[in-house]
Amino acid sequence: MNRVRRIYCRIFQKAFRLAIPLLPYRKPEILNSVMELPALFRNKGISRVLLVTDKGIRNRGITKEMEDIMAREGISLSVYDATVANPTTENVEEARRLYLSSSSQAIIGFGGGSSIDAAKAVGARIAYPKKSLAKMEGILKVIRRIPLLVAIPTTAGTGSETTLASVIVDSKTRHKYPINSFPLIPRYAVLDPEVTRTLPPSLTASTGLDALTHAIEAYIGGSTTKATREAATEAVSLIFSSLPAAYRNGDDMEARRKMLRAAFLAGSAFTVSYVGYVHAIAHSLGGKYNVPHGLANAVLLPYVLEEYGTKAEKKLAELADAAGLTGRNSSEKAHRFIEAIKDMERTMKIPTSFDCIKAEDIPSLAHYADKEANPLYPVPVLMDAKELEKLYLLVMASEKGKRATIA
Repeated sequence: MNRVRRIYCRIFQKAFRLAIPLLPYRKPEILNSVMELPALFRNKGISRVLLVTDKGIRNRGITKEMEDIMAREGISLSVYDATVANPTTENVEEARRLYLSSSSQAIIGFGGGSSIDAAKAVGARIAYPKKSLAKMEGILKVIRRIPLLVAIPTTAGTGSETTLASVIVDSKTRHKYPINSFPLIPRYAVLDPEVTRTLPPSLTASTGLDALTHAIEAYIGGSTTKATREAATEAVSLIFSSLPAAYRNGDDMEARRKMLRAAFLAGSAFTVSYVGYVHAIAHSLGGKYNVPHGLANAVLLPYVLEEYGTKAEKKLAELADAAGLTGRNSSEKAHRFIEAIKDMERTMKIPTSFDCIKAEDIPSLAHYADKEANPLYPVPVLMDAKELEKLYLLVMASEKGKRATIA
């Protein structure tokens, strides 16, 4: 990155860092079970609710208990279950029309980050009926209050239940972009480990590593606070101790509960302190090739951390302490931390590269990643589009491990 642009990025990031105490960050109120929802809605005078989820979750019966409870308690529930893995503008518009036609008064996002992100975007479109999602891309474009939003994560990964971000794919262009605005933070988050019980090992792994990516990128960036550093280190500690157990035994409810807390903490950290190039590159891959976001983050994470080199060593060494790793100095601890991530990924059968990436697409993909990340993300080492191309080549051409085939 040229010197002038580098200076601009750092000044921009410094301004946002100084503004953190003045911005309206908040955390959702936590509920521990879906059983608490009818009383919540009654207390709010709400009798009609839109549920945004996906067919896989609904077909596995994960939403059934909640649907039955709402019916028994006289809460009308309209269900939109066509959300796809990387939610699209078409998903959002379909769900918005159902919200309006059913005269709904609140929204539940039930699922992984895709369903919760879609629910947030529906809320934004309700608040701004004449404004397209494309015009909300970026930061602080949504100011009006959205309908009451409840997030129920079925994965311990995205942290979307506590963040101000909604990531959407344009149905026509396949451009994937974030909408970052404070009204999108859900009012309530239901952290119920029972709804994560049936999550298969592969998704337990990739979503758990998604949460790890959130915690690491928030911690090693330049916009941390005491609170976000504490949240990120606790999240890293919980993930290293609980993710392998949740992966091995999906019925280990204690491990599931700890992973939900870790994802919530990591989400709280990156909402304030932002993420980095892992996310920017992952978003471009998700938009172009429909790569699941958690998997993209998991594959990219070690490569990007290594690319940061000595600039990230001190903070990675501190995270190594949180993970219970030892070393003679910061450099050795940082190295062992990255190697421990690789070891965990190998154990959980995470691939090391993707066979979907085409060389001719890389300049365009890197352009989108550059546009998303710079100047907003306070990364340890700034890179422009040309420099980011190297990271795409690393995950495209790796000869180690098996490649990830995206259906």
